[in-house]
Amino acid sequence: MFLALRSLKNQRGQALLIIVLVMVVALTVGLSVATRTIINLRNTQQQADSQKALSAAEAGIEQAIKNQTSAEGTFGTGGQAVSYATTLQDISTSAPFLTNGGNQVSKNDAIYVWLSPYTSNFTQTWPNGDLKIYWGEDPNPCNNAALEIAVISGSKATPSIARYVFDPCPSRQAANNFYPITSAGTTTISGKTLYYEVQAGITPNFPTISNGMLVRIDPIYSNAYIGAYGTNLPPQGTIYTSIATTSANITRKVQVFQGYPEIPAEFFPYILFQP
Repeated sequence: MFLALRSLKNQRGQALLIIVLVMVVALTVGLSVATRTIINLRNTQQQADSQKALSAAEAGIEQAIKNQTSAEGTFGTGGQAVSYATTLQDISTSAPFLTNGGNQVSKNDAIYVWLSPYTSNFTQTWPNGDLKIYWGEDPNPCNNAALEIAVISGSKATPSIARYVFDPCPSRQAANNFYPITSAGTTTISGKTLYYEVQAGITPNFPTISNGMLVRIDPIYSNAYIGAYGTNLPPQGTIYTSIATTSANITRKVQVFQGYPEIPAEFFPYILFQP
């Protein structure tokens, strides 16, 4: 009888342990599900806030471009409010700058360096003539683009076009007959290290620019970051920067480069050399 009662008490202890284990497992699963649900809800809310901030930043850009002035404001109210601020910055030419708003230039997709102020309608020409052009991010010369440089100069009534082509890759020069160029050191512009440069009036086969109006630069063979510098160059376009913040402190930034309207490509000949 005594042994029977003792066995029964032992069984009661095992049942309690099983119940505790089941409760622990159930609580673990429940907490895991609840945690995952909370994380999913938080991620969903953050994504929604992120999209609101991005939309507000883009709206600020559009408003600034339309009005050609800085813009700021708020969309929504209370916990749904999104504030934005948009600023304008003319591309400075007091130091070497990256063309195309700092973006990479696609091969065979030319960019412009304005020598005459765009607002002057080519009635003012650039008298300094010391234009420098930088490119080539790779120390291996054949991993970089060649450049075609078309210079429009003279007067609005009688403009002229001169074209120059430079290639840092010796193995390509034998086939394309471009002017050779070697690296004379590096220049860092806005965080980009560029190995090659040509300067009007200094680099062989690139004469000083007289009464310059516009330069068209076309990378050949590969994409390229292209920098430029010249004494007292006019503005080259505008960078719009818009920052938007939600009430939950989610911030998004949008930056847009707006260059000046381009001259129709038909104005430039399509062949590199004429017989």
